[in-house]
Amino acid sequence: MNLIRVFTIANNGFKEVIRDRILYFLGFFSLLLILAQRIIPEIAAGTHEKILLDFGIGAIAILSVVVAIFVGTALINKEIEKRTLLMLIPKPISRAELILGKHLGLTIVLAIMITIMMAIYLAMLSFSGINYPTGALVIAAIYLLLELALIVAVAILFGVFTSSILATLLSFGVYLMGHFSEDLVELGKLSKNASIESLTTSLYLVLPNLSRLDLKNEAVYGLLPNSTELLYHALYGLLYTALLLIISMIIFAQKEF
Repeated sequence: MNLIRVFTIANNGFKEVIRDRILYFLGFFSLLLILAQRIIPEIAAGTHEKILLDFGIGAIAILSVVVAIFVGTALINKEIEKRTLLMLIPKPISRAELILGKHLGLTIVLAIMITIMMAIYLAMLSFSGINYPTGALVIAAIYLLLELALIVAVAILFGVFTSSILATLLSFGVYLMGHFSEDLVELGKLSKNASIESLTTSLYLVLPNLSRLDLKNEAVYGLLPNSTELLYHALYGLLYTALLLIISMIIFAQKEF
């Protein structure tokens, strides 16, 4: 695998995503914060500071996930549908390099989006005179990026062997179930049914446990896990992302065009 070619593909993918007006999401996010800053204090006097803290970091996560899934599922699928992949295959570019480059390009876009949205969010909190745990929120943003990198890998995996619409639905399904995978296990235990319990346990083992990378609620209160747990969570996210990308490469290598 040639890293220069991977970074070239990532750079091209980055420019392509930017041209798709993804950064309009930043304007939408700013508008949401302005509206929230004006409306929430009127309807939740006394608790508006906590609500604004939760709302801002939650909006960053939701908008970023929407971009990760909708763009991620189309990264490879679009190349297949437009037949531009046929022009890339004869060149000295392996399919593994294409997948890795596309993933890296979108992850960089998401990193820039999160950085800008966090800057807008923290500026709004400062302007409103709301105290906030800066360090905890920054760490939560970093782990949000790890979660999004994993979600992009999920989206690419589904995108290489199915349609964009189905891949999008499956990716959203994995995202939702990944956040409730621990609850699924508890639900299986409460059912007292061996088959259901086996199914929920299997889902827990197969699906990514995204709650390990979701530190929004803890960050708002400044109560993050200790450094050892944070390290384990980060390694979990990186290894799971790498595994999904490897599976995507294997499946993509078997496809004929």
